[in-house]
Amino acid sequence: MWQQLSLQTDSATAAGVEQFLLDAGALSVTYLDAEDQPVFQEEPGATPLWDQVVLTCLFESTYELQPLISTLVDSHSKITAAAISISQIAEQDWERAWMEDFHAMQFGDNLWICPSWQSPPEPDAINIMLDPGLAFGSGTHATTAMCLKWLGSARLAGKYVIDYGSGSGVLAIAAAKLGAQRVVAIDNDPQALQATRDNAISNNVTLSVLAPIDTPSEAADCLVANILAQPLKDLAPAFATLLRPGADLVLSGLLREQAEEISGIYAQWFEMSAPLYQEDWAMLHGVRTTVGSDN
Repeated sequence: MWQQLSLQTDSATAAGVEQFLLDAGALSVTYLDAEDQPVFQEEPGATPLWDQVVLTCLFESTYELQPLISTLVDSHSKITAAAISISQIAEQDWERAWMEDFHAMQFGDNLWICPSWQSPPEPDAINIMLDPGLAFGSGTHATTAMCLKWLGSARLAGKYVIDYGSGSGVLAIAAAKLGAQRVVAIDNDPQALQATRDNAISNNVTLSVLAPIDTPSEAADCLVANILAQPLKDLAPAFATLLRPGADLVLSGLLREQAEEISGIYAQWFEMSAPLYQEDWAMLHGVRTTVGSDN
């Protein structure tokens, strides 16, 4: 048997607590999202993290955890005894215990996201094999789910698609598997770019994986951006130049209350549809108008 200690804290405290636990004898420390919050990149090279995280730590069965817990509570004001739990895990199961929470997910009629340790429920469907990873997204959040559903219903065969803010590359990989002829995945974080490359290889698709400075100048048929509201505001003129007249624009990563403002900004260059909502989140779709309508 192993002992699993789980505690919740904020992102500012997490790194110090992780190091404390490892120094105290933890065999492993895993980060999990505590509040179903999406995480998006803004600063190049930054490591994204949720505001509230759960640290899950593995200890030997003979380790005395109560003194450790007392020290944690006494030395970290952001950690309370109520936020800490202990469970027992059978030795043969501990490495894969966390996997039980992740299952294949369907988006639309024929698109699935499947963790690598499970067989696709529908082998003949379009299956993306993707494991959950810190911050980069695997389809579990509403913002990603709405984009995947839109992609699954779009006619992408032969088209040129840009995934701006690619993270794990899940949207870019979906576009490629759905028939897009050319897919460019763009992100400003080197970790995200590497994750996208690795996931593209695992899914046997070809992507161009680039930093923003290397964005191609050719006008695309579709651009999907699942990022934060402020970058979407800043990038509106650039997105307009990246899309040909008649091209599709899909924007997500927005809270409900942000959708109207963002839609109004993009209406300078796009015919915007009414927002779609899931939980507290919004997705916008627009069609690029003719060049003559640019302001």
